[in-house]
Amino acid sequence: MPEPAAPLAVEVRDLVKVFRLRRSPGIGGGRSAAKTIVAVDRVSFSVAQGRSLAVVGESGSGKTTLARMAVGLERPTAGQIAVGGRERRWKHVGSRERRRRAREVQIVFQDPYSSLDPRQTVGRCLDEMLRLHFDMDHARRTERIAALLEQVGLDERHAAAYPRALSGGQRQRVAIARALACEPRVLICDEAVASLDVSIQAQVLNLLSDIREETAVSYLFISHDLAVVRQVSDEILVMKDGRVVERGQTDRVLDDPADPYTQRLLAAIPRPGWHPVADPESDLVTS
Repeated sequence: MPEPAAPLAVEVRDLVKVFRLRRSPGIGGGRSAAKTIVAVDRVSFSVAQGRSLAVVGESGSGKTTLARMAVGLERPTAGQIAVGGRERRWKHVGSRERRRRAREVQIVFQDPYSSLDPRQTVGRCLDEMLRLHFDMDHARRTERIAALLEQVGLDERHAAAYPRALSGGQRQRVAIARALACEPRVLICDEAVASLDVSIQAQVLNLLSDIREETAVSYLFISHDLAVVRQVSDEILVMKDGRVVERGQTDRVLDDPADPYTQRLLAAIPRPGWHPVADPESDLVTS
């Protein structure tokens, strides 16, 4: 008898985001016609609980805008987002509802140097999240902070440290711990390892894999780096100019890409003996 399918952590249906640019002065002092940019164009996907979906593409493909809508930092122009089977509404959202949503979906940004408050110690940063989202006394919060730090490979010494005293990899671990403090259903990683050295990248990716096994959190992994997403994702969504051009199991898409754009992305990955050659059809550099 087949195992029942895992419930959906997040489901996105026909999501659209249009940015309207301000009108600029035209010839003769008049106003030029307003311009619009379709950053995300009818994108649909779902991520089951405990699974990981990578969204990849070049800068400007719409992947970060998609992530910002999923976490609630941008309002969709059209379409629906459901988390844990509950569809999100965008009008008249109060503070209580915003806190509830924050507990459902958290995001880890690319830059660990700017994502943490330099005036807070690591311990205070985590304590603030726990006080905001849970009814815990001081002793319970202290216990939970120690557990979060251990989960990301840090210890009590780091709790007393300020971000400036930490390495880039350590700061990103703190950012992950802060996101996990809310016990979210979905963790969005927006280029979360892009600014780290390759050796530190591998450590953080291994950490993310371990956390998924331990907690059954779902990942939405935003990246331009196809070599990275193979390590952390079950499925992959390839975006170009706001649209999905290819999707499927990660190994299948990366080993046998069907769309020419995905093929060019793969060709841009440096290999032994690689020498840069400009691709006249895009801003990619291929071998």
